[in-house]
Amino acid sequence: MPFTSVVTSEWTKLRTVRSTWWCTALYVAVVGAGGWFGAAITQSAPRADFAVGSALTGFGFGQVLVVVLGVLAVTSEFRTGMVLASLTAVPGRGRLLLAKTVVVVAWTVLLTALLCLFCWFAASRLTAVEGGVPLTDPGVLRQLGLQVACAALAGVLAVGLGTLLRSSAGAMGAAIGVMLVLPPVLLISASDQAERLARALPAFRVGDEPFFATATSWQEGLVVLGAWVVASWTLGAVLLARRDV
Repeated sequence: MPFTSVVTSEWTKLRTVRSTWWCTALYVAVVGAGGWFGAAITQSAPRADFAVGSALTGFGFGQVLVVVLGVLAVTSEFRTGMVLASLTAVPGRGRLLLAKTVVVVAWTVLLTALLCLFCWFAASRLTAVEGGVPLTDPGVLRQLGLQVACAALAGVLAVGLGTLLRSSAGAMGAAIGVMLVLPPVLLISASDQAERLARALPAFRVGDEPFFATATSWQEGLVVLGAWVVASWTLGAVLLARRDV
């Protein structure tokens, strides 16, 4: 079966289940409302990228829905037994997992890009910045691009954990615990060891103003998140190939 046909099949699976549209609706609502509120309460900002950063606060909780979507794209097949039909049609398990990942990432990137544009619009209308908040500003483009990249990587991480654990609750708990719960818990302890450990954990947003995590450069944040993504997806693919269904 051509890979494009496998991707089309996975897209059909994703769009024909209610969980996808519930996650999509909640993602749009949480990020959109959070972006508008964040821009509204930020009356002024010294730079355009600061204004946009305030409007992106909704992604701090909204990307939990990306994790849910990515996990369910994998674990729902194991729960219902549909994975047997999928592996019969596509015996190459790595190709099947790659197709699932492509579909989840494409949908996540599309939604996140549109929401980032909405957040930029909210910041440009509600936050006073000398010179305005032009979309072509390098700082603004970096903020928006980093958020899209983080959302895409969070989707891949969720697919990897779902494949690795084969449990919806387990994969969601692991992803949310590592990205949302552990970083602030470690920072509360205020020790050097805890701070170093917190820097090694992935975050929903990277850069100078991360969500629920220690502040790092955006380059370091992307490397850490990317390392977690590669490790979880690769390990999930290896175990999928070796396990019995």
